[in-house]
Amino acid sequence: MPDHSLLTVVVLLAAAVLTVAAARKVRLPPIISYLLMGMLLGPHALALVPDEERMRHLAEFGVVFLMFSIGLEFSLAQFIRMRRLVFGLGSAQVVLTAITFLGVALLIPLSWRTGVVLGGILAMSSTAMVVRALADRLETQSRHGRIAISILLFQDLAVIPLLILIPALAGSPRELPHDLAIAGAKAVLALLLLVVIGRPLVSPWFEWVAARKSNELFMLNLLLVTLGLAWITEAAGLSLALGAFIAGMLLAETAYRYQVEADIASFRDILLGLFFVTIGMMVDVPVLIEYLPWVLLVLVLIFFLKGGLVWIICRVTGFENGVALRSAVVLAQAGEFGFVLISLASQKNLLPPGVLQPVLGAMLLSMLFAPVLVQYNGAIARLLAPGYRNRRQQDLEEVRQQDLREHVIICGYGRVGQSIARVLEDEGVPYLALDLDPTRVRQAQAAGETIFYGDASRRDLLEAAGIGHARAIVITYGNVQETARVLAVAKELRPQIPSVVRAHDDSQMAALEAAGADEVIPEVTEGALMLASQTLLQIGFPLSTVLRRVRRFRQERYSLFRGNFWGGSAPGEDQESPRLYSIALGETAYALGRRLGDLELEKRGVQVAAVRRFGIRGREPSPETRLRRGDVLVLFGSPESLTDSERFVLHGEQEEKDAKGVEAV
Repeated sequence: MPDHSLLTVVVLLAAAVLTVAAARKVRLPPIISYLLMGMLLGPHALALVPDEERMRHLAEFGVVFLMFSIGLEFSLAQFIRMRRLVFGLGSAQVVLTAITFLGVALLIPLSWRTGVVLGGILAMSSTAMVVRALADRLETQSRHGRIAISILLFQDLAVIPLLILIPALAGSPRELPHDLAIAGAKAVLALLLLVVIGRPLVSPWFEWVAARKSNELFMLNLLLVTLGLAWITEAAGLSLALGAFIAGMLLAETAYRYQVEADIASFRDILLGLFFVTIGMMVDVPVLIEYLPWVLLVLVLIFFLKGGLVWIICRVTGFENGVALRSAVVLAQAGEFGFVLISLASQKNLLPPGVLQPVLGAMLLSMLFAPVLVQYNGAIARLLAPGYRNRRQQDLEEVRQQDLREHVIICGYGRVGQSIARVLEDEGVPYLALDLDPTRVRQAQAAGETIFYGDASRRDLLEAAGIGHARAIVITYGNVQETARVLAVAKELRPQIPSVVRAHDDSQMAALEAAGADEVIPEVTEGALMLASQTLLQIGFPLSTVLRRVRRFRQERYSLFRGNFWGGSAPGEDQESPRLYSIALGETAYALGRRLGDLELEKRGVQVAAVRRFGIRGREPSPETRLRRGDVLVLFGSPESLTDSERFVLHGEQEEKDAKGVEAV
């Protein structure tokens, strides 16, 4: 018979491109598209991809690299710092959920081994989906965000003993204690041997490979270590995933962790996608429809029983009702590791078809609903817990009580935001900062700084922060999407507010300007500019040349510097050509307190390019703008008209006439 392997790969790639692109369009996680693709192409639907055993073996490598990535993220210091949440809430959630679903299985009735497997499978939530959604909403540092991430961390660790338990359950019940003891002893022994022997060897070995300065060699070595350790644990009667996890954990503390993580990402994502395709192929749609009432029952149990247990655990440990509800909503879904476990259990014949199909269908549906639940977790909590709504209003009231005027709103109070605050404070400019790190907010408030906890993309919070009468808004986030979200809300509330945002480099400038930013400051570009200018000075270039180069560089990148501010003696310049010119308004300036339109500067042959206040440029200022001390007028015109306009702006009509009379004499 002809080998259709290549055709199978082509069909999978074509379907993956289309389904993942569609998922991105509607903002669904790629995992959903892979699962649906497997359902559509598998043997129970179009049958375009045969359910071959070799394809399953290839897909297992996706799980290997997923566990390797989890091992890379394992940080002993992080676990120690979060031990109360991780080992307290996390262990309680996994154990209680597993026991509860075991009890439900026994009531149906199902065998106790099937109940144990189902309990472990349904105790898992989606780490990738939840963390991504929380990060997009700037909620990873909120209380419910830290609870969810802590529980997810423990779930990831709990997969390891479950991967050992499930094969042991497939054996004889009489031999189960013996099998579990042997498997546990093997796991502990393998872990000790690999850590004791591998830890001293892995860093020097990678250092030797890296010294060869070959990307191909580094990648080959990475695959050798990952798959080699996976083979060792499989040969010991354990799972491939356990060895991969240990390999990642060994590399987590080396200097090569981030390079390894970047190199492995493409392998992991592609092979993991293939794994989820094989999971989708397990779904038998006609059988699923036949068992639809059971699918809906399992779905309800995942949402309400699992979510309810999270709520109870949070309440018992002292968290308020609203925080407990938000944590429950965020975690009330199945997870990718649940599919890993269900695949293993299916191979060991621990789940009969009448159980496998309803559970698979319910897990799929729960993950389809999960993005919506995470998106609206706050609204759901406020609906179910009126007291939590009142607490939120109290937080807003604390911000409103500041009653600031002519202030600057700083979104993000990290190192950049704090530096901006220091400059504003030195200049006597009031500011109000918003940040999502509760520890930072608490410490800064204790030091007397005007900072409050809150998500700056919330309309009500920006209104409470006084955006209607603020001088400017400064956004210091390093993420373009987060910055764009805040800009969209800020410009909707007050379209004319000057906005200054931080970018990583100038490749992000166009996107941020399109989002509404008035000025974009790329930190990498500014750092490179300073390094380049100091280099030119050190190798003997004159200071005037360096300053001219810096000025030209900034003119090309910032709207504030676009246009030509000409010098007075640069060779080759046409001294009669129109140019930009800045006029600073001191305490005695004639234009102080007057509206820009009343000055009628257009009649003097100049255009007002901008008005700057406290370093913030207002483009195309309104004629109703009333000028204040310290403002800088940026005018465009010929040298003669600029000189005439400067006299008028600073001294007025009479002194202008006197000055002209003196010139005539």
